[in-house]
Amino acid sequence: MTTHLTSPHNPHVKDALKLEKRSERVRRRLTRVEGAQEVRRALAAGIVPVEAFVCPEIAAEEGMGDVVEMLERLDAQRRTRLYTVTSAVFARLAIREESGGVVLIIPFLDTRLARLPQRACPFFTVIDRPEKPGNLGAILRTADAAGVDGVIVCGGVDVHNPNVVRASLGTLFTVPVAEATAQEAIAWLKSRGVRLIATTPKAHTLYTAVDMTGPVAIVMGSEAEGLSQEWLSAADVQAAIPMAGQADSLNLATATALMLYEVVRQRGNR
Repeated sequence: MTTHLTSPHNPHVKDALKLEKRSERVRRRLTRVEGAQEVRRALAAGIVPVEAFVCPEIAAEEGMGDVVEMLERLDAQRRTRLYTVTSAVFARLAIREESGGVVLIIPFLDTRLARLPQRACPFFTVIDRPEKPGNLGAILRTADAAGVDGVIVCGGVDVHNPNVVRASLGTLFTVPVAEATAQEAIAWLKSRGVRLIATTPKAHTLYTAVDMTGPVAIVMGSEAEGLSQEWLSAADVQAAIPMAGQADSLNLATATALMLYEVVRQRGNR
């Protein structure tokens, strides 16, 4: 049965807000989803929220009636605990503006390597120790647009960070994502005949000169430190993005977009 909450100090509201902390997410294996696109994409991907908070007035204004109906059905089936809240409570609950009047609490995704698709000519990207959730979210948006088969994250920011969800505009739920150590990812990719292309400013070969038409994984390093020696040593080829100005590196999300769309260009937009 739907419960109506009128106090911003309600324990359920406080528990939802605690999920901004990584330790709390990991302990409970839950994260938050807010924003109209993000909520819709999570539900479209078949994710069943553990809890959902809805401000009926805001949801109606934002055209989220179909989403609310879906959540009401899940509540009636006892699959989701649905809470309606006042606008004042929702203002406390929502971290961002324009959240569509809905906040979901969802279980962690299955991020095992074994869950990634296995196609004849796969196209993966590896992000080694990303530091900024906004960059990882932006990379997921690009991966979605470029048709990447899977994104492997090795350390750094956790993929369930609500800022990753927000920056990805919900494409976290449309792109297969795995979390693994570098050692695990290298072994998994090598065993499947995937060519590792490591991007580093120290390389002598320009990225446009590297053959990316076969099974490939584009490997990108952290914002501050670049790729680890483990990845550089495992790479089949090292590639550089030319830098003609004073800056010695590009934003991680920008550099990744260049590399992913070079794969798209070489494969003829297949």
